[in-house]
Amino acid sequence: MRLQGKVIIVTGGGQGLGRSFALALAAEGAAVVVAEINEARGSAVAQEITARGRQALFVGTDVSDAAQADEMARITHQTYGRIDGLVNNAAIYYGLKMKPFDTLSLEEWRRIMEVNVDGPFYCARAVVPFMRAQGCGRIINVASGAYHLPVPGIAHYIASKGAVVGFTRALACELGEAGITVNAIAPGFTLSEASRVLAGQELADAIAARQCIKRSEMPEDLNGAVLFLASDDSSFITGQTLTVDGGTSFH
Repeated sequence: MRLQGKVIIVTGGGQGLGRSFALALAAEGAAVVVAEINEARGSAVAQEITARGRQALFVGTDVSDAAQADEMARITHQTYGRIDGLVNNAAIYYGLKMKPFDTLSLEEWRRIMEVNVDGPFYCARAVVPFMRAQGCGRIINVASGAYHLPVPGIAHYIASKGAVVGFTRALACELGEAGITVNAIAPGFTLSEASRVLAGQELADAIAARQCIKRSEMPEDLNGAVLFLASDDSSFITGQTLTVDGGTSFH
C-alpha cells in the first residue's frame, strides 16, 4: 500500500500495458484515473478496480486533443483534490503495419506524432500546474526498447518513442525544483495483444531466445518499474529511462 492516498492518471488505461499499470497502481492503494479514448474498455477497467475495493474513475480522453487533456486533469483534481502521478502510456501501436519508411504516408507519420509525442506533452502540461501547487508529482513516460535496437519497418513509431526519451530529460530539468520527477520506462517486445498482431508468435519466440531471460515479456513484467517510479522510493531519481526488456539490449 505504498501509494495509499495518491491519485494517479494512466492514459490509455483501458487495454494492454495501460490496463496492467492501472490494476497494479490500484492494488498499491492509489486512486486511479483511467484516461482512455475507448469508453467501453476504459469503463471496464475502472469497474474492475472498484470491484476489488479500490478507487477508480474513467475519463474519456483523446490525448492528441489538448482540450481533452486539460479536461482530464480538471476532472481528476475536481474529483480527488490532487494529482500525484501521470503515466503517459497512450500511444498508437496496435494495428501498425511494418513497412519501409519511404512508403509511409504523411497521414500515418503525423498521426503517430499526434498521439505518441503531442499526447504526452498535452497531458504533462495539463497536470503540472496541480503538481506545482502541491510541491510534488511523478510523471512516467512510456518509451520503447525498440529505440535502442535496429528494428526496421516502424520508423515512425521508433522516432516517436525517441522523442519521448528526449522529452523526459527536458522535463526533468525544468520540473525538479518544483518537486516533480520525470522518468521513462522502455519496454522490450512485450507480448500484448498489439504485439501479437504486429509480429506474431514466431518473431516473439525469436526475440525471447536472444534475451538474457529467455521467455516472452508480459505486461505484468513492467508493473514493478512503474510502481517504483510512482512511489517515494524513487524521489531522488529523475530524467532516467529504465529499460525493462529481459536483457535484450545487452546484445
